[in-house]
Amino acid sequence: MVMVCLFVASPLSSYGARLNDKLLNRPYADNRAWHLGFGFGVHAQSLGFTHNGFVTEGGETWFMEQPAYSPGFCVNGLIDFRLSTYFNVRISPGMYFGNRDIRMIDTTFGNEERQNIKSTFVVLPVDLKCSSLRYRNVRPYATVGVLPAFDVSKRRADFFQLNTADLYLTFGFGCDFYLPFFKFIPELKFCLGLTDVLRHDRPDLADNPEALKFTQSLSKAKSSMVVLTFYFE
Repeated sequence: MVMVCLFVASPLSSYGARLNDKLLNRPYADNRAWHLGFGFGVHAQSLGFTHNGFVTEGGETWFMEQPAYSPGFCVNGLIDFRLSTYFNVRISPGMYFGNRDIRMIDTTFGNEERQNIKSTFVVLPVDLKCSSLRYRNVRPYATVGVLPAFDVSKRRADFFQLNTADLYLTFGFGCDFYLPFFKFIPELKFCLGLTDVLRHDRPDLADNPEALKFTQSLSKAKSSMVVLTFYFE
């Protein structure tokens, strides 16, 4: 009787395994040592200002803010290295195109100025990806990492100028969706700038010292970004 049960159960077990394989899209995709992908998405850049209370000779006190956020566009490549079942290292070089609209208000006399700062960042994000167990064709994950950024846009003699290089601390989350021929991965990432990006030395304003008052009113400025990317692996 036992032999008969084993004889019947064996093909049923094989059939069940084959059926389960059919239910899972790309069941061995995560076992590769490395793989490539690409992504595109949208992001918003912001600047946080630290004021120092500077007062001009004319009695002006200027306050800077970013009253609104403009969406930008980003494109990325992706190289993913498997460390273990739950951890991967991801490198996603790319370019971010965006702008920041800055409002400058004289709190003494009510004067106002505006400047739109356009940026073209070349970025090299490096992230540690921590994934949960896969459930059917879905696998959520979280990331933490760093994002070096280099602004290659042309400098202009504006009220503000920002440094070319910045470094961001990043954290985020996303989800792997296993489709029949590729993985679709929406990811939301928060980027916090670690350096003062305000350019304090402004020799380009030597002929217009009045415009230097905006830079003199600030101790520092730090950048941040929120990035929504759609990856395909």
